[in-house]
This record gives sequence, structure tokens and C-alpha cells, in this order.
Amino acid sequence: MPRLTLALVALSAALAGGLAATLLTRDAAPDEAAIRSIVETVLAERPAPATAEPAPLSAEAINPLIEDYLMSDPRILERMSTALDIELRTAQAAETLAALETYRTQIYEDADNIILGNPEGDVTLVEMFDYNCSFCRNALPDLAALLDEDPNLRVILKEFPILSQESVAAARVGVVVARADVDYWDFHETLFTGRGQVTGQTALAAAAELGLNPVSVELDMQAASVTEAIQRSYALAQALNITGTPTYIIGDELIPGAIGLEELRGRIANMRACGSTQCDG
Repeated sequence: MPRLTLALVALSAALAGGLAATLLTRDAAPDEAAIRSIVETVLAERPAPATAEPAPLSAEAINPLIEDYLMSDPRILERMSTALDIELRTAQAAETLAALETYRTQIYEDADNIILGNPEGDVTLVEMFDYNCSFCRNALPDLAALLDEDPNLRVILKEFPILSQESVAAARVGVVVARADVDYWDFHETLFTGRGQVTGQTALAAAAELGLNPVSVELDMQAASVTEAIQRSYALAQALNITGTPTYIIGDELIPGAIGLEELRGRIANMRACGSTQCDG
């Protein structure tokens, strides 16, 4: 039997259905091009083979495998927790950085910002505080030291009364004092170094010591503009997810809590060195 015919027979045996019938019913032996054309036609017409559905895995089958894996490497949970913590911190830092940029005007240019130190300083430290915050009280010497030792530091204080209604009353007085032509820092120190709870009356007495008329201050503290100043602080705190005092803002970092003088110094130095509170290397 000619070799081409043997090839056709073998091909017809290998392929089922249409291709074999097509080849064996031809009158003359097809050439190579014809065979290729027929093969391509039949393969194109054949249905795709069905793929088997994987059998569902039951909890009874999976749970022992998971347990064996975890028992063989129990510290994997610790590594997972660490990795998750890093991921969350990274995401939170990115969100905070974006928020600080979005609310830059509200942070640094609010009309009722209390400016201390060098108004043209090359680094700005922002503190949101409550007059009845014990941590703010303990951190007062840190702020005083920075103002005393760093002639290029600008400090912005923002009233953020969250601890009591008396804190709100004292903050209202604070807004009025900050707008007046007196030394606000003396008022600030007086309230934070005094004994007991700071109240509206305590704040009025401190304002009087600076030469302000307490009756006029008490009238002015009820003004709508004073309410609006405090409301702007609340709105900013909500936008930045600030929930406690003191909270500092230095450059690209929002710092919750009193972190101490050396930590503040370090972040200020880093801002000057690399433009961020955390310098690489």
C-alpha cells in the first residue's frame, strides 16, 4: 500500500468522526495541503472537551490541613500580625499625609490661630489643647523650652476644648484674649500652672490680670465669631481624626499625645534637615 495511503489510514484511525469520513471517501489521494486543510476544518468543528469540575473541599478536609500547617510553624501568626500592623500603619500614614495637605489652609492660616515664637520661623509646631488636659499641663515645660531655645520656631496653638463645658467656657475666654493686644502666653501659662479645674471664671480672672476688663471679656466671649472659631477647631479635628489632647502637627506628621521634649526636638531638627519628621538613614 502506498505510503500516503497508509498515512491516511493512520490519520483516520487517530481522528474520530468527520475527518476520517472525509479522507476515506475521496476519489483520489489528497496531497499534503489538502490533508492540512481537512484537519484544520475538522478540528475547528469539534466541540471543546468538557473540563471536569473540581470537587468541593469540605471543612472536615481543610481544617486538619490548616491546623497541621499552623502547628508546624506557629510563629506565622506573629509574622502575619506584624505584616498587618505595618500595612495598616503605612496606609494610615498615607491617609494622614493626604489629609494634612488637604486641610493645610485650615491648619496654618486660620484667623484665630494663636501664634507664638517667630511668626516667620522655618518650622511650625501646631498644638491642639484643652486647658483642663493634664497631659497638656505636663507638656507645657516642653513647649516653653522650645520657644526659649529655638528662635526660628513658629508655634500655633489651637483651642480644642473637649473635656468639659468649663473647658469650653475657658476656651471662649482664650479666643477673646488671643484677639486682644496682650501677651497671650502669660494667660496660657497662668491657666496651666494654676491649681484645680480651669473654669470660665478662672479664665476671666487670668484675663483681668493682663489688664482686660472681665465684664467686656464675658460679653465678647458669647459672640458668634468666638463660637465659630471653636467650631472650626472641632471640624478640623474631625477631618484629621484627632480625638485627644495634646495633639501636635509638625510638617508631614500628626502626633497624638505628649511625646516629650527630646522627641519634639528630634522631629523639628529632621524637618530642617530633610523636610520630613522622619529622615532616611
